[in-house]
Amino acid sequence: MLLTKAEITRLLTDEGHQKTLLKKADDVRKQYVGDEVHLRGLIEFSNICRNNCLYCGIRCGNKKVIRYRMEEAELVETARKASVLGFKTIVMQSGEDMYYDKDRMCRIIEQIKKFNVAVTLSIGERSYEEYKAFKEAGADRYLIRIETTDKDLYHKLDPKMSWQQRYECLLALKELGYEVGSGIMVGLPEQSIESIAEDLLFLKELDVDMAGIGPFIPHPETPLAKEKGGTLNLALRTMAIMRLMLPDINIPATTAMESLHPEGRIMALKAGANVVMPNVTEGEYRKLYELYPGKICVNDTPAHCRSCIGMKIQLLGRKIGTGYGGHKKVS
Repeated sequence: MLLTKAEITRLLTDEGHQKTLLKKADDVRKQYVGDEVHLRGLIEFSNICRNNCLYCGIRCGNKKVIRYRMEEAELVETARKASVLGFKTIVMQSGEDMYYDKDRMCRIIEQIKKFNVAVTLSIGERSYEEYKAFKEAGADRYLIRIETTDKDLYHKLDPKMSWQQRYECLLALKELGYEVGSGIMVGLPEQSIESIAEDLLFLKELDVDMAGIGPFIPHPETPLAKEKGGTLNLALRTMAIMRLMLPDINIPATTAMESLHPEGRIMALKAGANVVMPNVTEGEYRKLYELYPGKICVNDTPAHCRSCIGMKIQLLGRKIGTGYGGHKKVS
């Protein structure tokens, strides 16, 4: 659907017709991507990060974080267990931890690909040569959130980082043939509704394969601890509009939504989402990878998370996807 900035802004602010908007997004989801919900097994393998983003709980400036990183064998074994649970995609996510250099990451990817799974990386900004090597090692998809297209706000919230460099990373990934995922945070301090509309237009122009929409949740050990935070309803409206604008892409029901409401992910699945990323990280790591407070399921096992979300999906009348769940463009 072609929407102008003014039309998007109107939909974002129209709380009175939210139910109609979410229903329309759900209808479009059903028409273009069907009733399958694709499960991705998420491994949070390191909470060490070189960046100091003001909103993030694992920012390098947070000295209260207990840091960890998985060794190669541990990470690969976690992926193997996830494949046994039936996950057809493994998402490897970390802070920007440069311990995992090109050679180390390539070895890990090559081993995990032996489990007959798609591999998604979410490890931040790397060089073109690294992205190329990861692709040649077998990586299928890459997630790198733009967070906001308001460059002044981006540079205020992400000190010593470059919005342009992040954008060029996305372009490089597209050039290399990855399925590319990006996304934004909704409810950031000083973020306007018009800015969110521009974010959505940016994602459409970039022609992403996946778009994640998450509410900003203030972390107590960050400079933004006392900020108001985003709302679930605005995040849901933003996600629904994304579905209308890019009807055939993959859109996750983000865990941050469930941190704001016990049924947050289910609400998202009823408003245009078609992907869920259950956490398959084990033990204390689940608690220590704290991007924001109130993270769900930190005391659960991967098997319990897989079973729990599976039952919720079936109760919705939807079915769990059995394939790799890649983006299939509908002409």
